[in-house]
Amino acid sequence: MSPPASPAAAMASGSGGASVPRHVAIIMDGNGRWAKRRLMPRVAGHKAGVDAVRAVTRAARAMGIEALTLYAFSSENWRRPEEEVSDLMGLLRLFIRNDLAELVRENVRLRVIGDYRRFAGDIVRLVDDAIGQTSANTGPILVIALNYGAQAELVGAAQRLAARAAAGEIDPAEIDAAAIEAELDTADLPPLDLVIRTSGEHRLSNFLLWQAAYAELLFVDTLWPDFGAAALGDAVAAFGQRQRRYGGL
Repeated sequence: MSPPASPAAAMASGSGGASVPRHVAIIMDGNGRWAKRRLMPRVAGHKAGVDAVRAVTRAARAMGIEALTLYAFSSENWRRPEEEVSDLMGLLRLFIRNDLAELVRENVRLRVIGDYRRFAGDIVRLVDDAIGQTSANTGPILVIALNYGAQAELVGAAQRLAARAAAGEIDPAEIDAAAIEAELDTADLPPLDLVIRTSGEHRLSNFLLWQAAYAELLFVDTLWPDFGAAALGDAVAAFGQRQRRYGGL
């Protein structure tokens, strides 16, 4: 894999760019509405959403996307009913147990962003084991955002930089965008090229706010369980038609 480039480096390269984005992030929205339209319980929508995750991650690998980041559980999702949170945790367990072997076999490196250690101990152990088993892989990166919130990520970065400045390790005047980026959960990932949100909503919902500064945004009406390989292909094709000027002409 090519080494990550900062957004500043991407801007310096000029307009346009590769037709296939290096890093795609998806806000997977619409599981509940998908189930409601079918008179099914919400958990059925989440189960169908897991199937969509499999289809999309496989398609992303086939397309040559280097990093795929999926917003699986936000820091605000704890506000949902306890039963639904429990269902989501159960599906996370199943996904790791059922899909880890494929990730290892396909040379995929698993990353997690967010404070997943707030989850139950067995989930933390499963996640740690999955990260460990794929850590030496050199192929595409699958990033799962678990208990993630971009504002908390930025606060944490600011606090760490402030602590280093207070300790005399760095000069506050020298803190720049690159210094902040180095403290983010995504520090060693390729710059974010494309953010997709399904289900017709038009907001980022506290997801990768810093990283999305110069990303292309694509909002589609398709509910997440119906978003598969073809839909990802359409999104990548749309990305390839856009001119990325980074403020230039």
